[in-house]
Amino acid sequence: MFQQKFALQSEVREAPLELCVVIPTLNEAGNVEALLEKLGIALAGIEWEAIFVDDGSTDGTPELLTKIAQADRRVRMIRRIGRRGLSSAVVEGALASTTPVIAVIDADMQHDERILPDLYRAVADGDELAIGTRYSGIGSTGDWDESRLKISRFATALASPIMKTRLSDPMSGFFAVRRDVLLEAAPRLSNVGYKILLDVVASIHRPLKTAEIGYTFGTRQHGESKLDEMVALEYVELLLDKTVGRFVPVKLVQFGAVGMLGVGVHLLLLDIALNALGLAFSWSQASAVIGAMTFNFALNNRFTYRDRQLKGLAWVGGLFSFYLVCSLGAVANVGIGSLVYDQFHGWWIAGIAGAIVGSVWNYVASGWLTWTRR
Repeated sequence: MFQQKFALQSEVREAPLELCVVIPTLNEAGNVEALLEKLGIALAGIEWEAIFVDDGSTDGTPELLTKIAQADRRVRMIRRIGRRGLSSAVVEGALASTTPVIAVIDADMQHDERILPDLYRAVADGDELAIGTRYSGIGSTGDWDESRLKISRFATALASPIMKTRLSDPMSGFFAVRRDVLLEAAPRLSNVGYKILLDVVASIHRPLKTAEIGYTFGTRQHGESKLDEMVALEYVELLLDKTVGRFVPVKLVQFGAVGMLGVGVHLLLLDIALNALGLAFSWSQASAVIGAMTFNFALNNRFTYRDRQLKGLAWVGGLFSFYLVCSLGAVANVGIGSLVYDQFHGWWIAGIAGAIVGSVWNYVASGWLTWTRR
């Protein structure tokens, strides 16, 4: 009976889906309906679905998508709570689909959806990856000013050493990829920031068969741009992860960089307290230590641990826990340094050893105590 019922259902089953379009959203309520209308026109004749991955929009985007999805079976939504990031959103959406081809497009309609069929057909006909490019063929950056164009070119040049596949526009967020290629890259993806195409290409240690299709980058119609200083920081973090990340945790590198800045802050505050204010050395040193630790905490909270950023009263509690961690780190620094000095009688070796142990302790302990995941 079950086999007969299944066979009957199979006979009336709709044609299998050929393409999944993954669309990350964050406060894009003014764009999603118009985008879906444009996708419907562009993808006529292709069996497609759209998976929106929403990262905590507060403008009604998830509620609007819920209504749309209830009326249109081609539309689905993944609603993420407490997690953000375009790259990880794209991966999560792609893995929720079973179509042989995955496409990625922004919700702000700056990507020209009219070339989506060309991207799809390129992959369906044998290419592993097809990208919409602003820098090849008829591609154009639209109304970008010279400074933004230079920044984009510079970012592209920085990406070149980590890619096995040569692309004219590795910063593009508009592409189609074979599902099995994405699965091949998935275990090594960094899922950092906004540059998911670069992440995919850098995670596959072989050249991919690619196609490039030019388009003109458009202008946002509704909502606010997500570009800020964090985009640049996350790009650098992605590059670090693809180069030194296999040897040293990227957060440790960032933590160490903040610590080096903290040394400069410490010396500056010490000079001000000692020479400008005329305080005794002990008071000057104590003030400089507290000031430098506060600086390090604030900077790490804003950048290194932005995914666990503390706010309000949690910020105050985190600061005092960071004081505690760094105080114990100072004890470890002195203890290890003294031990090494007794053994080797080299002050600089002892100093470096103590500093390394103290820094690693501060990194590990603060990640566990101050910026623990809740």
